[in-house]
Amino acid sequence: MTHHNAPPPTLGCRSAPVLKERGQREVFCGLTGIIWLHRKIQDAFFLVVGSRTCAHLLQSAAGVMIFAEPRFGTAILEESDLAGLNDAHAELDRTVEQLLARRPDIRQLFLVGSCPSEVIKLDLNRAAERLTVQYAPKVRVLEYSGSGIETTFTQGEDACLAAMVPVLPQTDARELLVVGALPDVVEDQMLGLLADLGIGPVRVLPARNIDDEMGVGDNTVFALTQPFLGDTHAALVRRGASHIAAPFPFGDEGTTAWLAAIAAEFGVSDEVFQRVTEAPRRRARQAIAQAAAPLNGKSVFFFPDSQLEIPLARFLTRECGMTALEVGSPYIHDSLHGPDLDLLPAGPQISEGQDVDLQLDRCRDARPDLTVCGLGLANPLEAEGLSTKWAIELVFTPVHFYEQAGDLASLFARPVRRKDILGVAAE
Repeated sequence: MTHHNAPPPTLGCRSAPVLKERGQREVFCGLTGIIWLHRKIQDAFFLVVGSRTCAHLLQSAAGVMIFAEPRFGTAILEESDLAGLNDAHAELDRTVEQLLARRPDIRQLFLVGSCPSEVIKLDLNRAAERLTVQYAPKVRVLEYSGSGIETTFTQGEDACLAAMVPVLPQTDARELLVVGALPDVVEDQMLGLLADLGIGPVRVLPARNIDDEMGVGDNTVFALTQPFLGDTHAALVRRGASHIAAPFPFGDEGTTAWLAAIAAEFGVSDEVFQRVTEAPRRRARQAIAQAAAPLNGKSVFFFPDSQLEIPLARFLTRECGMTALEVGSPYIHDSLHGPDLDLLPAGPQISEGQDVDLQLDRCRDARPDLTVCGLGLANPLEAEGLSTKWAIELVFTPVHFYEQAGDLASLFARPVRRKDILGVAAE
């Protein structure tokens, strides 16, 4: 494929030593993924089997208004359930029966485990199998864990998509499967680019509804749009599908490299690739140049939070002129993150996992111009004079592909610009 990006660095970070930490972590709950998944999968309902705390979290995260009819809810575990005084499976069956009677539009029901349901060893897998037999073929019932005990919050989506892979039909057709939940407008842009390249048929996981045709088999090739889908990647490989390894589609460079890897797999000519991507690439470069001006020459420090850290560090260093001091990620998966690590210039400390006190000490010593971290750390660091960007905002905001490249740069530029303005005002 034709490339117009800066060449890869002589020495990237793929073979750099990784600081592996296992200590106290700052993580957000995996149930959070329901907030974007329930909007994406339009005929699904997500039933969290958890406590009142789980229900309050979802209500707060989603900002559901009182007259809304959301497609998620919580089957509350009462004290008698937790104490083993009730038959939890009978209680769950009754709740599901009431839900499906009231909401006949539900075609897919996800039973979502939580910290409380996992502590009492409630077997939601067996419950899903039992309920599938009862309500098939009208409703498909699946289960996955949204517990935040051992995982970071984006792995809720990973667990959900991985649960869907085993029930996908078998197919021998050569198809491209694009994996990862994207806002509809961004997904449509992506599908438009792939169609213009002559690539097809293209399927998307998760599909917007259960009737969308989709299968998987030995001739399926898949590309990931999110860097936190390690379990889904493994599930697809077990079904015989082949992964197209590529940098993730953030910014001009990442999007072009992602599309180029797919185009190479499907034999698209350089001429066609150049013709299709030239105009959107030009718009992306112009938008990035304008938005990223405050970032040029500034330093950035990533706390591990969403697993977006490595491709975002690549974007900020190579397209926005920043210097990465430390790039922390909850998990580093070479098959997923390797292509971005190849492009990330050597220099930053790469860390996996977290010991939050030790990492805070490194951040304070480094005094970066911008710190990307979770909500729990942002306010304290701001009080110490460090500019921060909430990592979770990068998951809820459309940031993939060419047309969102300028918006992605702007998300990082705002806190830097704000500090510069406040500094001038203080003088």
